[in-house]
Amino acid sequence: MNIGQIKRFHDARPFEPFTMHLTDGREFRVDHPEFMARFPDGRTIFVVTGEEAAETIDVLMITSISSVSNGGPTSSPDKN
Repeated sequence: MNIGQIKRFHDARPFEPFTMHLTDGREFRVDHPEFMARFPDGRTIFVVTGEEAAETIDVLMITSISSVSNGGPTSSPDKN
């Protein structure tokens, strides 16, 4: 994945929740655009994961993104 692909999901209007799938098997659901921030370097994102909890993720660790609305992948795994 690259920051442009992630940006398309994050900036979509109307916003649709999505799940990011990482190389280590973890998944992070983004239910609202305010629950994620992109750092200016274009390689790092910040995702709120719960009450007063968050993760900082290297974009190169994201293998795919799936739309929550239909549950199916909307982006195939992509080699960095």
